[in-house]
Amino acid sequence: MTTETFELAPLSGLIGTTTTQGIRTLHTLPSPRSKAAAEITAGLFFRVGRADETLATAGITHLVEHLALHRVGRSASSSPHHYNGATSTTYTLFHVTGSEDEVVAHLNNVCASLRDLPLERLETEKEILRTEAAGRGQGPHRQLPLWRYGAQGYGLTAYDELGTWRLTADEVRDWARTHFTRENAVLWLTGDTVPQGLDLTLPTGSHTPPPTATSALPVTPAYIHGPGGHVVFDAVVRRSTAAAVLAEVLGRALFQDLRQEGGYSYSAEADYTPRDADHAVLTAYADALPHKQGAVVGGFVDTFARLRAGRIEQHELDSARTKLLKRYDAPDLGAAMLPSYALNVLLGHRVLSPDDHRAELASLTVTDLRDAAREAWTNGLLQIPGRGAEWAGLTLAPQYSTNTVTGTRHQSLEDPEIALTIGEEGVTLTTPDGPVTVHCTTTAAMTSHPDGARTLTGQDGFSVTVEPTLYRGITADRIAALDAAVPPTAIVRMPPRAPEQIPQPQRHENVPSARRRPWTRRLYATLRRGRA
Repeated sequence: MTTETFELAPLSGLIGTTTTQGIRTLHTLPSPRSKAAAEITAGLFFRVGRADETLATAGITHLVEHLALHRVGRSASSSPHHYNGATSTTYTLFHVTGSEDEVVAHLNNVCASLRDLPLERLETEKEILRTEAAGRGQGPHRQLPLWRYGAQGYGLTAYDELGTWRLTADEVRDWARTHFTRENAVLWLTGDTVPQGLDLTLPTGSHTPPPTATSALPVTPAYIHGPGGHVVFDAVVRRSTAAAVLAEVLGRALFQDLRQEGGYSYSAEADYTPRDADHAVLTAYADALPHKQGAVVGGFVDTFARLRAGRIEQHELDSARTKLLKRYDAPDLGAAMLPSYALNVLLGHRVLSPDDHRAELASLTVTDLRDAAREAWTNGLLQIPGRGAEWAGLTLAPQYSTNTVTGTRHQSLEDPEIALTIGEEGVTLTTPDGPVTVHCTTTAAMTSHPDGARTLTGQDGFSVTVEPTLYRGITADRIAALDAAVPPTAIVRMPPRAPEQIPQPQRHENVPSARRRPWTRRLYATLRRGRA
């Protein structure tokens, strides 16, 4: 079963390493503080997630996860052990807690299913995923990834799983064979040794590094407009102890400034989440009542400005450092740290021993936090309600395209200032404020309805909807030409719409154009980046 080992030198005496049928494996080692447990916990990581998909295949990794657990669910219906699966941006995890025999049986069943997915359930699982998505809250952070990355890579977490409408059994099977391989996996177990009886036979392949990040922001720091009641900030920062401590300091500072002193917010917090081997995402959030939104935005910017200027009290650093050090007070430290160590191995990030991490925390200074705050702000994206944020040194993210296409022009049946151009290169929606263009060759996905409606989303995140009922002269030939120009792999065929779902023209001749603008976004396109 175990053929060779790989080394994690910094964790000597805390974590044992080996390989299990070609899969890198981490397990806990006995320590004076650890106690024998009747149950063990195990996790099987795979380095594949939402960021590895395309918009047209979005959800394919989630489908594999669901299919792999279907047979397990049936066989475990009478067993008390706990198990689940999770599909994240850059990884998929199968985890289980139970007796040693239950854990072995569970992992064996998962790998057996990955080798031979129950694809007869494909359509059922697609429907389950769509139902799951319909009940999932959007959250105030939802749109930030698409503005930062576009409709590709790490930006796909902002979009619906469009692949649940078009993926075939062959595509799902090939995805599993390519990405759910032994070289692309890491196994971790809370136990002194790897249990006997494991059969983790998986296809041979190669390790897939996290995808290279794309950018849809020409300038940072930038801002976007978002729904009322929420101020959200995110920044891509280098993975470091200083950035992790900054998140703690920032969260406490926002809570003190916006809730305790200003009384503007109820929730004010910050977080630090690893993205890949070298980068993490620092996020911050504050809520606000409608009449307090301006004060919250101002206070938010002021708090960040204080940290960037280095006006950080020593006790702020000490409090954050103490909180992070408490993680090492766990009674069974190896078991507590095992999942994060395994994830770092999977992503290719350095693995720090507890002593090394304590030393880095101890050496941090206020100057280090100031530098981390400056890095975060420089790369930041702020989502605000209401007015602009140029006064804070932020640039509005691009709301319109910089180019247009040539072709046949189709006037809106509702607004003389709106027109749609359909050409061989793509489509352009012309509005009084600027054009929105999606090129066929860089279309991330195009949804296709039997009634002729098409929604094209470019890799940059801009989206244009073609509704034949709302424009003059859009014929079946024009739609057919558009279908032929978009790559077949980007086309997502949707089910028929009910008659009441097909929009019909509404006359607004007597309404000033300034008052018509809000509904042009609803009917014609997302006049910026938006969900497909």
